[in-house]
Amino acid sequence: MLIAIHKPFGVLSQFTPEAEGQRTLAEFDLPKKVYPVGRLDRDSEGLLLLTDEKRKVDQILNPRHKIEKRYYAQVEGDPTPEQLKKLRKGVTIRINKRDHKTAPAEVKLLVDIPEFEARVPPIRVRKTVPDAWIELVITEGKNRQVRRMCAAVGLPVLRLIRRQIDTYKLGELKQGEWRVLSK
Repeated sequence: MLIAIHKPFGVLSQFTPEAEGQRTLAEFDLPKKVYPVGRLDRDSEGLLLLTDEKRKVDQILNPRHKIEKRYYAQVEGDPTPEQLKKLRKGVTIRINKRDHKTAPAEVKLLVDIPEFEARVPPIRVRKTVPDAWIELVITEGKNRQVRRMCAAVGLPVLRLIRRQIDTYKLGELKQGEWRVLSK
């Protein structure tokens, strides 16, 4: 079975809380014996796949398959062509106290901003600092990678929404909604 869920902001990508009061996937009445294929950090939203098939986990997570993951990131600042170029070429980020050069990414500035459900709580807005939306497509899946990549070029992420993993799309799922993709 393969399931797509729109993970809301503030929800852990697991079924058991790490501390009292944390929101988890347990609150969404998902089928038994499914588990997340990868993770989205608590501060990120969007498409999360769940399955009961170990083979499917390897197909999606193993780096040798180079599965594309598409994100929309609302960043603080006005991205320059040079910042976008650096993201496209790959940047050095810190993972577990070690430098990691990211694989090249597809990156573009979004001119037509898609409509998104309001985030609860809303992002901070500073009237004197502009923000913009960029689309990033990566084939790796390091911890908080998109956030670290954007920070490395001076574009702190305000909001991050995963829209697609391989051919699986978030589509019109609302926050907290899920659907079965295959039995």
